[in-house]
Amino acid sequence: MSGDSQPSMRAQQMRDKAQELEQAAQHATDPAERQRLKDRAMRIREKAEQEYGRGSGTMDPM
Repeated sequence: MSGDSQPSMRAQQMRDKAQELEQAAQHATDPAERQRLKDRAMRIREKAEQEYGRGSGTMDPM
C-alpha cells in the first residue's frame, strides 16, 4: 500500500460529514436551519468531488 489511502480516507470523511448534516437537516424543525444544513452538506460533497474525484473513497458499487 502506498499513500493513496490518505486522500481516499479524507474523501470518505467528508462524505460522512455531509451525510450527518443531511440527517440533521431532516430532523431540524426550523426551515432556515434545515436549509443551512442542506447547503453545507452540498458544499462539502462538491468540495470532496473537486478535490478527490467523484466516488473516491467509497467501496460501494452504486
